[in-house]
Amino acid sequence: MKIQNFKKKVPKPLEPGDTIAVAAPASSFSKDRFDAGVSVLKSFGFKVVIPDEIFMKKGYLAGSDRHRAQILNSLFADNKINGIACARGGFGSMRILHMLDSALIYKNPKIFIGFSDITAILSFLYQKCGMAVLHGPVIVSLADADFVTRDFMYQALTFEKKLDIFFENSISITKGRAYGPVFGGNLTTLCHLLGTSYMPDVSGHILFIEDRAEASYRIDRMLTHMKLAGCFDNLAGVILGTFTDCGKPDEILKITKNIFSNLKIPVLTGVDIGHGVPNITIPFGIDACLDTEKSMISFNVDRKGLPSINVSGNQQ
Repeated sequence: MKIQNFKKKVPKPLEPGDTIAVAAPASSFSKDRFDAGVSVLKSFGFKVVIPDEIFMKKGYLAGSDRHRAQILNSLFADNKINGIACARGGFGSMRILHMLDSALIYKNPKIFIGFSDITAILSFLYQKCGMAVLHGPVIVSLADADFVTRDFMYQALTFEKKLDIFFENSISITKGRAYGPVFGGNLTTLCHLLGTSYMPDVSGHILFIEDRAEASYRIDRMLTHMKLAGCFDNLAGVILGTFTDCGKPDEILKITKNIFSNLKIPVLTGVDIGHGVPNITIPFGIDACLDTEKSMISFNVDRKGLPSINVSGNQQ
């Protein structure tokens, strides 16, 4: 069934003692690194629920597509669960998007965090359910996360009204201030979502992108693809995260300057978000102000007067 004019939803922030469940919507994962990452979540003061079924394997995936989708749907339906974290990215999230129950999820919004291949799930939740989400570490990446990564993750999981983030060593390509919600994620995944109903319209947004292990010419090609597809028309601003193992940093900087400098909007690059260390957690879908001269972004939540947005979804 078609569902339209959802009211935008910002899930309730977590508090110590709240319960986070772990889903595995993509690739299978190392048990040792998983256990180490779960220990970090517990050190934050959260209870952690781990469904036995997430340890299943089918090839390079954490079980069949139907299996992984059913677990995620069930975790959203469980009112004892306050938040959901993802075990790992890798590959597979796009395969289950059509099996997720947008109507159920819309009625049961809760904190959801992940990055990399999980960008596909973040896109679904924002586009089909009108739900704000968190772009941040998966469980296995928490295993050896530094203090900054852990600290910002905890802040993002628990902040109620305002969150200010200052980025060290970033570079302002175009100076200024941009206002609007942030959305984006892994560049490769976003490119694969183009042309589907799961890719949000990012007009008026501050677009964030990052990637890993893609040659510089591929980064150039993907950014050009998005530009030709109109994805950069009417953006409020751009944040470029880490491009780990994507070629020489000066090559990536040259490519991004060539793509974005003529848009005449604030653009900040070299931000510690993505596959590098640290990996700072940021909210998607929450009103923000990007100040490229101060190398900072501020997020503000008005829980009383959230605007309506037009999204559509399929109830499975």
